Amino acid sequence: MQNLILASSSPRRKELLENLHLTFEVSSSDVDESFDPGLTPEEIVKELAFRKANAVFKQSSDSYVIGSDTVVVKDGQVLGKPASSEEAFSMLKSLSGTTHSVYTGVAILAPGKQVKFYEKTDVVFWELTDEEINSYIGTGEPFDKAGAYGIQGFGGMLVKSISGDYFSVVGLPVSRTVRELRKAGYSLP
Repeated sequence: MQNLILASSSPRRKELLENLHLTFEVSSSDVDESFDPGLTPEEIVKELAFRKANAVFKQSSDSYVIGSDTVVVKDGQVLGKPASSEEAFSMLKSLSGTTHSVYTGVAILAPGKQVKFYEKTDVVFWELTDEEINSYIGTGEPFDKAGAYGIQGFGGMLVKSISGDYFSVVGLPVSRTVRELRKAGYSLP
């Protein structure tokens, strides 16, 4: 029996894997998420995904471990999770009426195997009024999400269009993850 572990406490990533009817465990990895500002967004998300997967893999080296990380990038600036309502407002105001990119990196570690990849999705926001931004902040949703929004929740109302993998914006590019798991030798239903 192959053991699959999601190295994330994200309820969104957990739900995405559950939707695939996969049997897996969740083991949150408390790793340092700081990064060298000289890294590209692709390098940042792959490195952070690897750190998360590796922290769990060290404890369960006979398992397949998936780590993932997502960042929002606007005009070359990486937007993390806002620490305050003011920071959330500033982020959302900067995204209003423009296109930004969401990068999600994934690392899959298994005995004798290591896979790292990323997906990039471009997201276009509607032009937002201050009232719309404040109303959204009032939902509480922006505070545990990169870029201060969640496309799968109330934040979906802010999004005009996307080009790329929707699930990557949610936090895990499921189709590519499944393909990479298969290539790494994991038996899927």
